[in-house]
Amino acid sequence: MNRAKNYDDKVHCIADLEKVANENLEPMARDFYSGGSMDLGTVRENQSSYDKYRLRPRVMVDVSNVDTTTTCLGAKVAFPLGFSPAANHGMAHPDAELGTSRAAAKKGVNMILSSWSNSSSKDVIDQGKNSGNAYGQQLSVVKHDPTNMSIIKNAEACGYKALFVSVDCPWLGRRLNEMKNDFRLPDHLNFPSYPWIKSDNMVSDDDRTQYHPSLKWDYIRYLKTKTTMQIWLKGILTPEDAALAVEAGADGILVSNHGGRQLDGAMSTLDALPDVVEAVAGRIPVHIDGGIRRGSDIFKALALGADHCWVGRIPLWGLAYKGEEGVSIALNILHDEFRTVMALMGCTKVEDIRPEHLARMGPDGALHKVHVNVPPKTRAILDKVVDSTTVNLPAKL
Repeated sequence: MNRAKNYDDKVHCIADLEKVANENLEPMARDFYSGGSMDLGTVRENQSSYDKYRLRPRVMVDVSNVDTTTTCLGAKVAFPLGFSPAANHGMAHPDAELGTSRAAAKKGVNMILSSWSNSSSKDVIDQGKNSGNAYGQQLSVVKHDPTNMSIIKNAEACGYKALFVSVDCPWLGRRLNEMKNDFRLPDHLNFPSYPWIKSDNMVSDDDRTQYHPSLKWDYIRYLKTKTTMQIWLKGILTPEDAALAVEAGADGILVSNHGGRQLDGAMSTLDALPDVVEAVAGRIPVHIDGGIRRGSDIFKALALGADHCWVGRIPLWGLAYKGEEGVSIALNILHDEFRTVMALMGCTKVEDIRPEHLARMGPDGALHKVHVNVPPKTRAILDKVVDSTTVNLPAKL
């Protein structure tokens, strides 16, 4: 029988992985990874928003060969998923970000390293030598610009392809679980990008670690003069800001709400995605993170206009379960799920995934095919990939 491949006797989906990982984690680490701001409403909606959409499969298509590969940050990747920046991998497993990087390199997917990593930028990227995957460096902009420049120049020298600037944290969100647990860095860990921080001085008025509260769009133009890396903006949720990002010279946008860790009540990333895609109008790539737990979630995000997807918590759960092997298990599961969904949807390559593959419940209680506005240039490209057996595009996609 054509039964799916089994990678582990306990973990058959990401929900299984989250469960076994949380059983292994200390309560402070578990709550840090799974938590968010205030009542966790946005954390939950990041996931539940994917369930608002239904799939509209096409049949009688030759899916003998399904190609899941795509390109991201100039690298050919196994499928449209990479690792979003997440702090403190070292609380999950001694291999920390090094284990995550090795799993990403072996699978052939990209990784964005948090500036709050427990491993150095050089050590992380060295795990992927000769693998062909690409790395990005995340930056939380602090008041002390020499600290920002040190992180940027170090990443550039190490071979990172892009700088992902978190633009949604001029202030840190109120994370009640961290307050209740008196969260602090375990004594055996540190932050190579901020070597002066220790477990007993994580809360301070030091400008070298205080988030910059007065950043404006000129800062993006300033960064463009300081590095040869691409400049991506992580944390955009509105079409207004998406348009300003393009005007400021951003090379790409990552639609993100910080995993629900900043502003509780903010819209989910999937709900925000279509308007951002429309505002950008194909001028720069649009990626998404937040709430992805299944291969079908990746498919839905791509159908709504995302060029690529990222996940932050999943590699942490993988590490907590079985270290590097656990991260690889997660990647293999998501890849298999995504490939299966593509085949059952009648898609043989990523470019085949389109808005009309989705339906959503309307005010009348009936399911309606999704329509997304796209610019004429993009429409022309999409028209070329429509097989002669499919229906014609509607006047308004």
